[in-house]
Amino acid sequence: MSLRIFDTGTRTLREFQPVHSGAASIYVCGPTPQGPPHIGHVRSALNYDVLRRWLSATGHAVVLVRNVTDVDDKILNKAADNDEPWWHWAAKHERAFEAAYTDLGCLPASIAPRATGHVTQMVELMHRLIDGGHAYAAAGDVYFSVRSYPPYGELSRQRPDEVQQGEAAAQDKRDPRDFTLWKGAKPGEPAWPTPWGPGRPGWHLECSAMALAYLGAEFDIHGGGQDLIFPHHENELAQSRSAGYGFARYWMHNGLVGMAGEKMSKSLGNVVSIPEMLSKVRAQELRYYLVAPHYRSEVQYSPAALEEAVRAYQRIETFVRQVAQRTGVVTIGEPGPEFAAAMNDDLGTPAALAVVHNGVRAGNIALGSGDEATARAVAGAVRAQLDTLGLDPLSPNWSTESTVDTGAVRALSSLVDDLLTERTRARAERDFARADRIRDRLLATGIAVEDTPDGPLWTLKDS
Repeated sequence: MSLRIFDTGTRTLREFQPVHSGAASIYVCGPTPQGPPHIGHVRSALNYDVLRRWLSATGHAVVLVRNVTDVDDKILNKAADNDEPWWHWAAKHERAFEAAYTDLGCLPASIAPRATGHVTQMVELMHRLIDGGHAYAAAGDVYFSVRSYPPYGELSRQRPDEVQQGEAAAQDKRDPRDFTLWKGAKPGEPAWPTPWGPGRPGWHLECSAMALAYLGAEFDIHGGGQDLIFPHHENELAQSRSAGYGFARYWMHNGLVGMAGEKMSKSLGNVVSIPEMLSKVRAQELRYYLVAPHYRSEVQYSPAALEEAVRAYQRIETFVRQVAQRTGVVTIGEPGPEFAAAMNDDLGTPAALAVVHNGVRAGNIALGSGDEATARAVAGAVRAQLDTLGLDPLSPNWSTESTVDTGAVRALSSLVDDLLTERTRARAERDFARADRIRDRLLATGIAVEDTPDGPLWTLKDS
């Protein structure tokens, strides 16, 4: 079965048929770097990183464009509040976003264009829209005429007569539904020259210009958070189609991250920053937490849910590392048809991870019975599955320097694994007294054993 994607435009699952066979082109709305990144921001990047990885794993040459909106009202206001140049404020936080993406294992974007570097393309697009009767200049601003595009509202399922653009009132607009393509210069703000006067770009214009510049008149997938469907993506679609471009074939939107039932946003003050999160859990554990739910579902953050995800990932990691320590190098195998079916069903990561955990349970049984060949084969398949999710515990991406004596760790692991194998055999023979004695013996030496659905998990107790 080939990949099927839930397309927001049609509200249906559609088979992925790219513009060019064997290739995939993706445009993702990236950050507006007004402040530090939080888990709501990086969830979107992680979701589309998984999409990219799966498309690559299924034989597609992928180009992923993730823009940076580096000039914006919020950036200007925050910079002024902190007495910093706007460009310095934006660049500082852009670096923080890139660091967060890297820390959480995102593959680098094919290109991460900045809005300020593409004013020429924006001017060309406005020329095209004005010449076609879809836009007009007024008092230094340029507006898109919503009435000129009859299908307006088709992406968000909104009635054009009822839309609110969320913009400040402007007396020069011909219609209150019209949205801003170009903002006339104001004292103290950055500005670029255009035939209609100096100013700076509107939010919606930027993404159309950059997507067209790097992916062409028609490309495969446009992605972003569900909060961008209207007005941002609706307006991107309207201006791009009005200019004569096919634009995106598929529209994908990821669910948001909330706390206490509210969307996570800076304005609500309930931000959980990436540095703060990485002081609590490892990067691969946070990544697991954010990619385990289906990308279209909403995630309600809680420390308990995060801890549950951490323990789930550690069960997988423990199995893979134990097999590697006992049998030698575990090479990446094939993910298998069940896993592929789950991923091809609209990136069904919950079902895909269920396949992973089923494999871990089977592998632990094989390991406990001494069937190292089977355990090694299972671990190879698990590594392949995790690799497509960016979660392979043996990936160099997750390696960290340590002052621990690795030889001592291997020796300890071997001794504990032998005892756990004996304990598993005792439980299988229903000799629970012997199994309990082994557990108590380990506990007395500072090693706690937890029986999990994926097999026994041992950890060193806190001193």
